[in-house]
Amino acid sequence: QVEPVESGGGLVQRGGSLRLSCAASESILKFYAMGWYRQAPGKQRELVARITRGGSTNYAGSAKGRFTISRDNAKKTVYLQMNSLNPEDTAVYYCNADLGNGDYWGQGTQVTVSS
Repeated sequence: QVEPVESGGGLVQRGGSLRLSCAASESILKFYAMGWYRQAPGKQRELVARITRGGSTNYAGSAKGRFTISRDNAKKTVYLQMNSLNPEDTAVYYCNADLGNGDYWGQGTQVTVSS
């Protein structure tokens, strides 16, 4: 299996935290970048956070200051720590592994934030 596998979603109250994990089947340093995207009902999929092979990160404006993307190369895993969650963060969160000339998507993990 080449596609990454997400885990860690769930139901959380406003102000709560979750940590999502994205496990790859091969070295994540093989990929140009890995990122987290989300798609809420009726909306387009959007970038949440991304980390490049070199370690550079970028975040959506809505994620800055609340979410942190990180990685563990030995575990071939990328994480998304999400704090101060609010109902607007409710979405399916997808992991993306970008080779530069193609990419792989995971199946997604549901995050629901109740008010």
